[in-house]
Amino acid sequence: MGIIWFLIVFPLVAAALCVISRDERLRGVIVCVSACVIAVGSIVLAAQHLGGTARYYAFSSVAISVVLFIVELALCAYIMWRSLSARKYGVFVLACVQALLACVAEFGPSGSVEVHRAVYIDTLSSIMVLIIGIIGSGICVYAVGYMRDFQRHQDELARQGKEFSTDRQGFFFAVMFAFLSGMFGIVTFNDLAWMLCAWEVTTVCSFYLIGYTKTAEATANSFRQIWMNLIGGIAFATAVIIIGVTCSVMELDRFIAIGALAPMAAMLPVALLALASLTKAAQMPFHTWLLGAMVAPTPTSALLHSSTMVKAGVFLLIRLSPLMGVYVSGLPRMGINPVGFSVILVGCITFLLASLIAVSQSNAKRVLAYSTIPTRGRIVTCAGIGSAAAVWAAIFLLIFHACAKSLLFLCVGTAEHHIGSRNIEDMDSLITRMPKLAVLMAFGICGMFIAPFGMLVSKWAALGAFVNSGVIVIVIMLAFGSAATFFFWAKWLAKIVAGDPSAENVEGSVHTTEWCALGLMALLLAACSIFLPAISSGVVTPYVRQLTGGVMRMPSAGDLVLMAVCAFVMIAIPLVVALRARSIRRGDGHQPYFGGVGHGHAAFMDSMGQQVAYTQRNWYLEGMFNEEKIGMIGTVLCTIIAFMGISASVGLAVVFFGSVI
Repeated sequence: MGIIWFLIVFPLVAAALCVISRDERLRGVIVCVSACVIAVGSIVLAAQHLGGTARYYAFSSVAISVVLFIVELALCAYIMWRSLSARKYGVFVLACVQALLACVAEFGPSGSVEVHRAVYIDTLSSIMVLIIGIIGSGICVYAVGYMRDFQRHQDELARQGKEFSTDRQGFFFAVMFAFLSGMFGIVTFNDLAWMLCAWEVTTVCSFYLIGYTKTAEATANSFRQIWMNLIGGIAFATAVIIIGVTCSVMELDRFIAIGALAPMAAMLPVALLALASLTKAAQMPFHTWLLGAMVAPTPTSALLHSSTMVKAGVFLLIRLSPLMGVYVSGLPRMGINPVGFSVILVGCITFLLASLIAVSQSNAKRVLAYSTIPTRGRIVTCAGIGSAAAVWAAIFLLIFHACAKSLLFLCVGTAEHHIGSRNIEDMDSLITRMPKLAVLMAFGICGMFIAPFGMLVSKWAALGAFVNSGVIVIVIMLAFGSAATFFFWAKWLAKIVAGDPSAENVEGSVHTTEWCALGLMALLLAACSIFLPAISSGVVTPYVRQLTGGVMRMPSAGDLVLMAVCAFVMIAIPLVVALRARSIRRGDGHQPYFGGVGHGHAAFMDSMGQQVAYTQRNWYLEGMFNEEKIGMIGTVLCTIIAFMGISASVGLAVVFFGSVI
């Protein structure tokens, strides 16, 4: 119990120290030490709970409830003030509604419900604690060096009169640590009112981080994020009130148990919680807030996409998966769970359309954003299916995505600072300009889509779960979406490994903190893939059995041999890329053939005797996979589906309570 509260409170202490410290070096030490302490604490907590039964802590404190309620009102007040200052009156209204619902939840009938087990941790919580504590802390360490370069760049723009610059790195790191504290609360709180407060903490922290530079674009994108997530917060608060009034409970686990016995009664709050999760997970029609986050410094993008913000949404959906299975008992008239079916369709549509849009993107951070959204769509679909195999796949997709995507975001951030661009078209000869970084980037890309890495194993497991669900449309969407993901990952990989020996190596100025964080992410990706069979048999499979009651097939001896081959391949790929980089730098081998007499690696003589520069450009198919048109289609379809799912849930609730009365 003590370690849980330590992980929630200590990041807030670290945040306060970051604000107080004015010296850049001292602040860097504070961030690195605090990150290490948080990582160790998360490992200790996870070691006590991984693979075991869920533990509940009979902790009920009126003082803590009051403090969290005040915090929630303060967050709403902050958003009201910021929205009025920026003349965002729609956001102001949403914040007022959120504050009103918080008061109703606290002082209404639901507020009088006694909570016996406010804190809860199981295997899924432990996995999330590790992701937040290790990857989230690693991103904070990376930010120490990155933000120094970022601030110098901002100062240079200010001297040129292009932007106004103020050094607010202390507040930046403070918000990063507050973000981690909120995430620890989300994954360990069983009291729904407490979880709601932590939920809003992450929303407001992301609002600040996205708008950090205070440019017009950053401000607009931060307000887009806040109004979309306020909709989710309102849905969450409404669900909490309904659960307290109708079920007379405020613990998430007890609500799930009641919902399993009376699914019609629980359908409406499940639908509202699913809506809140979809906004957090940036699924269509709420996906645009995550794309807007790309204007923020890279540590923000990495934190939101890989280890925290969007993970909160899929975490709650996986928790609710027993109540969202496509076919559940207790619905004799319909036979199909409307919430689960709606969640499946939203996840599938998001996966397919976002994958297609990613093909047309040349901005590396937008490619990563549009690859994050479909991965979340796949996890959302698995949670909606709710079978044992689907939940198993969802958990491993969550793990491998966190490792690989955090590595890629950080690689792009470092590359941008040293080559002056985040455009994939400007990454020619990255293998010679930044060889170590190119190796790590190639490793992360391979980890996203190439066999036999753990991410692909998880995708195959998801495919099997989709086929067994009997909903053939999701299998078709998965096939086309997966083809698109292969296309945009493969062309990016080919771009960075093509080299020119005359290119200058520019990675000598990369900060040590950046290399440490990048190495950590690569190590985590390799370790998770190598030890996938052990993680499955000792950690994930027992949890899935407890959660769903389904039968999971344990890995066979052949699977274990395959995993051993995985380890060799993962070691071999970076070595091959590194040797390729050395070969290019030395100029070994024959000159490439360009259809004429070669002039080095960068030009050739054509048939008219003229020297022609060699260039290579990826195929983006902008006309076919237009971002605006496809995004609009997804927004309309998913809005209609979400509305129909909530409407069906309302109808089921009316029928159920009408029959009871």
